[in-house]
Amino acid sequence: MGKYVLLAVVAVVFILAAVWMRDAPMAPAPVMKSVPAAAVSSGTPLWVDDDRIRDADSEPGSWLAHGRTYDEQRFSPLAGINRDNVASLGLAWFLDLGTNRAQEATPIVVNDVMYFTTSWSRVYAVDAMTGENIWSYDPKVPGEWARWACCDLVNRGVAVYQNRVYVGSLDGRLIALDAASGEPVWEVDTLIDRNLHYTITGAPRAAKGKVFIGNGGAEYGVRGYVTAYDAATGEQVWRFFTVPGDPSLPFEHPELEMAVKTWKGGEWWKFGGGGTVWNAIVYDPDFDQVYLGVGNGSPWTRVIRSPGGGDNLFLASIIAVDADTGKMNWFYQTTPGDNWDYTATQDMALAEMAVDGRLRKVLLQAPKNGFFYVLDRMDGELLRAHPFATVTWATHVDMDTGRPVENPANNYLENPQWVLPGPFGAHNWQAMAVDVAAGVAYLPAHDVPFFFSMAQEWLDTGEITKKPSGWNLGLNFDELSQTLLVNADTQPATLGYLKAFDFLTGEEKWAVKHPHHWNGGVIATAGGLVFQGDALGMFTAYNKDSGEVLWRFNAQSSMLAPPITYAVDGVQHVAIMTGSGGAALHGGETAPAPPASLKYGNLGRMLVFKLGGAATLPPPTRVDRSIPEQTLVEASAEELGQGERLYNDYCSMCHGLLVRSAGTITDLRVIAEERHAIFSQAVLTGLYADQGMASFADSLTEDEVAKIQTYVRYRAHEDREAALGNREEPRLTWLD
Repeated sequence: MGKYVLLAVVAVVFILAAVWMRDAPMAPAPVMKSVPAAAVSSGTPLWVDDDRIRDADSEPGSWLAHGRTYDEQRFSPLAGINRDNVASLGLAWFLDLGTNRAQEATPIVVNDVMYFTTSWSRVYAVDAMTGENIWSYDPKVPGEWARWACCDLVNRGVAVYQNRVYVGSLDGRLIALDAASGEPVWEVDTLIDRNLHYTITGAPRAAKGKVFIGNGGAEYGVRGYVTAYDAATGEQVWRFFTVPGDPSLPFEHPELEMAVKTWKGGEWWKFGGGGTVWNAIVYDPDFDQVYLGVGNGSPWTRVIRSPGGGDNLFLASIIAVDADTGKMNWFYQTTPGDNWDYTATQDMALAEMAVDGRLRKVLLQAPKNGFFYVLDRMDGELLRAHPFATVTWATHVDMDTGRPVENPANNYLENPQWVLPGPFGAHNWQAMAVDVAAGVAYLPAHDVPFFFSMAQEWLDTGEITKKPSGWNLGLNFDELSQTLLVNADTQPATLGYLKAFDFLTGEEKWAVKHPHHWNGGVIATAGGLVFQGDALGMFTAYNKDSGEVLWRFNAQSSMLAPPITYAVDGVQHVAIMTGSGGAALHGGETAPAPPASLKYGNLGRMLVFKLGGAATLPPPTRVDRSIPEQTLVEASAEELGQGERLYNDYCSMCHGLLVRSAGTITDLRVIAEERHAIFSQAVLTGLYADQGMASFADSLTEDEVAKIQTYVRYRAHEDREAALGNREEPRLTWLD
């Protein structure tokens, strides 16, 4: 199985191409109406503040914050749907979202109104009982910004706070909307430089009268930071940079004076440095501090960004800052000198529990590097660090020093190596759930290896030339591709799991193996259930004690988003969004277990269930993926090899490795001749810029585009011949 999945996984490090066509335009905004009377009646104010979120368990029918409460455990006390009756769970209502892109949002439910986002940072408010639209808002993200979105045009949700709904837009704005009408109240530009390729895909958090937001874009050469804004006015309160900038310039805050000493040699600031906080931001009311989950370095390879060594603070770290001032209280670095894209941006949960006979307030995180961390929230003391998936880059974490012990056999500086985890991580942004009473985390995990090899330019010259409009990772993609194709039998297996993991002992209580590695987030409930959607389109309820499947629903589309549960008039509901993509855009037909989105189209929907629900989805339609006969031009193996390299560098992330789309973005093998006639225009002139396909004239010449097009046609011809039975196996590469 490893060969075909890894052929897909390789493309995660290739340069992102913009989409060929944007998804369907947003449906016309529904007629505005006021929030339902129940939501504004006496005794149930719309106002959401710190006290209400802290006391969220007193209204278990709501989902007030990103992880339900400030603790972000994603464990619901609702038990109306339970192990005894979940078999009668049925679809209550669904809402087509008019998009075929990935959906990653966690809905918020306040006073029987559900607030959520979709791709392109669009916001909806609907009646949580019926799905009826109350209002919708489109921030009108410029289509060409799609080119700079590392991993699809996603948005992970809103914050609802003080009668407002806060959303971060893909192009870097933070917008406050009136919760009742959806009308904009204020908008701020969060970007320090609009000439740099920043994006926002994460959900803002709100507390202490402030809204906290980070950003993404490390692969495109940016420098990470988090900003706190006044929730009422949008005025900036503080900003914390996660990595130092040019050391010849004044530091923005004192913590950077310490950090810069851990960056040795090199000119990392010219590459941005990385360290973006693109997902996890958690407020802790017990210590009045905010935890920032910091991402990977830019470039990924530490010998390029910091050739003299060093830990490169604060990459791959958890940082605790004062909520009012942004001053750092403590930090813990999960991967010193990160060399593998091991972000610590994965969700964090807060808990109070006995550890070694002492009651502790702890922080829990399972980041990309494969170790599950338990930290004391007061001072960042490391209490536990157990591996929860296959880990080869390190042997263990030294509990005396708190540092991982790297495995010298996996040093790819001199010898290219298969490493686990790869850039997908052992766990990514897909949310986990924590059952504190059981001492268990329910964790979407995966073993996805990656072949790391240093960039040939660095091997030849000791440096790399910065690409102004592309990724600068410092890796050798040609050797990577050849290794996958020629030496596939050497690859470790690729697997996906849902695991019940005891984070104090390191014991795996149970594990469910998934046929595909890229699956959705989870919730757990007091009804004894764990819910998760998967790549094959199945939304499943598991017995949280054993992993036994108790109920399953065919959602007709792959799922990444985490489900939530809430209650209206005492009736419990479970909701989840469908639609895959994200970092798996490249997966395509190379996966051995085809995702549902490939079979039936990537259907963006909100699905809501209740006991006895009787709604049904329309019958799915199998996507016609037949390849038309191609018009081929004469080309040498050298020219085809050049086209393949260029395609891999600029197109494969969206359109799929080997020109095999995952079903979300246009499959270039099946486009008609009239589309081929404008191929060069689409790539170089920005013909479809308003739809997401920005111009690549800053990176490609007309001759290079022609070579890409020739390669596309030959790949289509090869796969068509194989499908017709004229070839046993299509030729996979011309690079040799």
